[in-house]
Amino acid sequence: MKLALHLAYKNLMGSGLRTWLNVAVLSFAYVVIILYNGMIDGWNQQAKRDSIAWEYGRGHLLHTDYDPYDPFTLQDGHGTLPKDKSQNLTPILIRQVSIYPQGRMISVSLKGIATEQSILKLPTNLLKQSKAAIPGIVGKRMATSANLKEGDQVLLRWRDKNGTFDAADITIAGIFDTDVPTVDGGQIWIPIEKLWEMTGFTEHATMFIAGNAYQHELQEEWNFRSQEDLLKELNDIIAMKKISGSIMYFLLLAIALLAIFDTQVLSIFRRQKEIGTYISLGMTRWQVVWLFTIEGSMYSILATILGSIYGVPLFVYLAKKGIGMPVASQDMGIAVAERIFPVYGIGLILSTIVLVVVSATLVSFLPARKIAKMDPVDALKGKLQ
Repeated sequence: MKLALHLAYKNLMGSGLRTWLNVAVLSFAYVVIILYNGMIDGWNQQAKRDSIAWEYGRGHLLHTDYDPYDPFTLQDGHGTLPKDKSQNLTPILIRQVSIYPQGRMISVSLKGIATEQSILKLPTNLLKQSKAAIPGIVGKRMATSANLKEGDQVLLRWRDKNGTFDAADITIAGIFDTDVPTVDGGQIWIPIEKLWEMTGFTEHATMFIAGNAYQHELQEEWNFRSQEDLLKELNDIIAMKKISGSIMYFLLLAIALLAIFDTQVLSIFRRQKEIGTYISLGMTRWQVVWLFTIEGSMYSILATILGSIYGVPLFVYLAKKGIGMPVASQDMGIAVAERIFPVYGIGLILSTIVLVVVSATLVSFLPARKIAKMDPVDALKGKLQ
């Protein structure tokens, strides 16, 4: 084994530029696979963390008549929950209203939430601190689209429980910045007590946000969606991104492996006399096959070393500074931060190394099998069977 490794290394170094071209391409495949998957894993962790902190909590308790994907269900999709059943739950009442900034009419979702809540990261303390008659907080996206600033007053029109229209000025008590667009775009948050007073739906809620200590029990007229269920859509998107990305680095890896395959075929063709000499000196055909297979697999070992030289500093830098995302990506409707910080797990690195080493060994073994069928006399003469 030691002799085979020594001979394989000497032969690779003797090939000069051809060896290093193969190693460079293969190392690039290493770096791209780890970098892309690290970025996807970083986005996955960041999106889950932010979605849980800003929107999902431990889960949602939804009124049976309310469908989050159907705005027409907001009219009747609300109800009450006994106080002894609402422990570790934050109520949210949602109503469809209109605001009139700078003379324009914009339809928005008015969401009432308890100002004392601590389950979500929403800065509801700003609502509690405000002295305005109707204080509200909005996200950065909403503030930009409606051209609103902190302290602005805007006319708000809503319907009460009897269907009667009413209107009043709402004061923007604060503007928060979040990576979760589903708690930002087209939404205004106000104290739920104020919304109860405005609409007459006292103690009503469209949904409840569950805290960490919440233990679900079956409730009439209420359906519970767990955190895992709420994150399923995000997990599906991440899985799809990984599949689409795998096509890219599969093609890159295939190019590198094809170069190794071609190099091995050419090497066997040009080194027939050397192969015949090995066999004549007492090596079995399969020992020679093993020698050429080791040569091919050593490309992956050298590629790992080369990739580490320029890949590790790159990975460390991106893990600290992050990868900037285009502004348009933050309007996709899913949680995407301005900068994504890649996560390089030990499992990702080891699986990538194993994938490339096994692949390089396999494509080296395939052409080397021909050696087992060669006649040593013809090989010494340089004649291909």
